[in-house]
Amino acid sequence: MAAQALEQLMARIKSGDIPPSTDGGYYPNRPFREQIIREIKNTSGDIPAVITRNSYGCLVLNTARAMFVDIDLPEPKKPGGWISRLFGKPQIAPPSNPENEAITRIENWTRSHSDWGWRVYKTRSGLRLLATQGLVEANTEVTDGVFDALGADPLYRKLCKAQQCFRARLTPKPWRCGLREKPGRWPWLETKQELRFQKWEARYQSCSKNWATCEFVRHIGNPAIHPDIRMILDLHDEPTRAESKLPLA
Repeated sequence: MAAQALEQLMARIKSGDIPPSTDGGYYPNRPFREQIIREIKNTSGDIPAVITRNSYGCLVLNTARAMFVDIDLPEPKKPGGWISRLFGKPQIAPPSNPENEAITRIENWTRSHSDWGWRVYKTRSGLRLLATQGLVEANTEVTDGVFDALGADPLYRKLCKAQQCFRARLTPKPWRCGLREKPGRWPWLETKQELRFQKWEARYQSCSKNWATCEFVRHIGNPAIHPDIRMILDLHDEPTRAESKLPLA
């Protein structure tokens, strides 16, 4: 993207169209600048996944064709208003449960797309899905259709399109574990900054050890798991502690 932006800028200068210094249109919807922790290669030498560290210190799994869907859910509504509770008025309808409603939507969609299968995880603020039946490209109409049908988070959708990959956070958010201090911005400009980060990382690993990032709920649809997805599943479930029953952060 930087090389493309440079070519566009040089073409404008050569034509006499010199942009002002405040012009910020050269990196629209750019991917995050994140430190690459690990590149995962398959047997053919391709790189189907990369683990990076995001700006607040969490490890993130970026997958080329293993579809993750991030669904944010509102807080469940309490039955009635405060007046109803004050005067003890009977509850007319049961309170809504956004998680159950989202899972029902997933089930209904999958019934009409029987070749699809999903591993469903609960997160602190919603649900995370991993499509298990096969590989899917991020920037396609198929992905857009699935995101629309299942109610994917708009910001997550935008990021997937910009990076042309899917993402899943692997480790807990620091402030949910009680660590308010920020890790500092990578790349490190000097050794002092890197040493400061290493101290932060040690504190982060200590305070996050009793937290999970997501919790496996159930499998919906096609039970078959594609071999390439199996590798991604293992990369995801262990660091997220999806089977641990620990509190979510």
